Amino acid sequence: MTERNSKETSLQVKDVDLYINGEFVKSESSTTFQNNSPFTNKVINQIAEGRKEDIKKAVTAAKDAFEQTWSKLKIAERMTYINKIADVIDEEIEEIAVLESIDTGLPISQTRKMVARAATNFRFYAKMVESKLHGEAYQQDDEFINYTVYKPLGVVGLITPWNAPFMLETWKVAPALATGNTVVLKPAELSPLTANKLAEVIDKAGLPKGVFNVVHGFGETAGAALVEHPDVEAISFTGETVTGSTIIKNAADTLKKTSMELGGKSPLIVFDDADLDRALDAAVWGIFSFNGERCTANSRVFLHKNIKDQFVEALKERVFNIKIGDPMDPSTQLGPLIETEHFNKVTNFIKIAKQEGCEVVQGTVPEELKAGNFVPPTLLLNATNDMQVCQEEIFGPVMAVIEFETEEEVIAAANDVKYGLAGYVWTNDIKRGHRVAQAVEAGMLWINSQNTRDLRIPFGGTKASGIGREGGHYAIFEFYTEPKVIHVALGDHHIPQFGKNK
Repeated sequence: MTERNSKETSLQVKDVDLYINGEFVKSESSTTFQNNSPFTNKVINQIAEGRKEDIKKAVTAAKDAFEQTWSKLKIAERMTYINKIADVIDEEIEEIAVLESIDTGLPISQTRKMVARAATNFRFYAKMVESKLHGEAYQQDDEFINYTVYKPLGVVGLITPWNAPFMLETWKVAPALATGNTVVLKPAELSPLTANKLAEVIDKAGLPKGVFNVVHGFGETAGAALVEHPDVEAISFTGETVTGSTIIKNAADTLKKTSMELGGKSPLIVFDDADLDRALDAAVWGIFSFNGERCTANSRVFLHKNIKDQFVEALKERVFNIKIGDPMDPSTQLGPLIETEHFNKVTNFIKIAKQEGCEVVQGTVPEELKAGNFVPPTLLLNATNDMQVCQEEIFGPVMAVIEFETEEEVIAAANDVKYGLAGYVWTNDIKRGHRVAQAVEAGMLWINSQNTRDLRIPFGGTKASGIGREGGHYAIFEFYTEPKVIHVALGDHHIPQFGKNK
């Protein structure tokens, strides 16, 4: 184990085991991998490396728990457990936020807010299942009454990303458990700490053994084994688009349901009649919060030519003033990227931008932070939408700025990309706001707003940004349950009598 000292806390971080059938256990192979700090690139701790045999154990435990206990509970009994998980999260909220910052490099001021939302996820789905998880009934003349019920799938596999991991894990775990499924979670190998903490939370909440399991490991081993296992009924994945495509292909052999929340290259469009101060706040927050590692980031900012110059000057001022620092410092606004490999990917995109003709404007990383994976807030000026840096997801604190003149032109450019996750429109002409929002090819649009989340509303994208939706009744009705239709005869209706002698 290692110890992390900061202005905020001194916290011992223990080595992490798998959580299978209600117990924290070593992997079958006894192998581990090291978890490194984004801030120092030093080893934080060792993580048990799960492989195919560990996935098999976890799925067996989850299947047994589904058949013997979890699916047999009354809804009220199950919701008692779900609400207890939320209560325990509230008790552990500060430690979870600290672990998240240590593990991911996200600023503590942001992880505290994200962790608080995780408890809300469980309470929301407890209420949703209790009040909304019911079917329909139809009478067919005087002969039949037909009704629907919604049944849990069984064992579901959840594969989660390393950006905002605790919140995004609970987005999946909460509806999966609330609807009566059992879970095998394969968290991102780059952010294992809060996934382990979630296992501790659920263990403390007293859920029956096997209902929730965590297998740490790598995508090509643990993740692939989870996708291919015949007793796993569904896979919900959040992550990179190429990986999502591979999962869909591999899930096809066992006819699994899949839900894919993938990458993005989201446009933020500012017309010349917009409230420029508020649009500036939203544009800066939307790409530089979460260290720029967010799928809904407004990585392409389209500025009307009449306001481009003044808006760019304001962007430059903001970029130079963003506080880069220790993620455990509450004044830090931008922390280090998750790992060295990702740091190299993002910095290489910035080099490509220069080669493509962009003017690159950046903040400055203090010399004492150079050991970490820090990429300063970066503007790519004079960009055009056909550039590689405007077409590919960079997933870092990098904003491409593109000029436009007409509504038709900016809609065409916004849509001229393989992704379709989110979009943002800033204008005081509300008719134009609606027109543009409806014309942009994306699953989610915000008009005169930054990215805000309403759990009742579907979250997801189109094109290469994914298949399916998370949130609200879309999760509980469309993914984590299956409808079953029951037809009941009310009398002796006519049945053809084939083969009967007259």
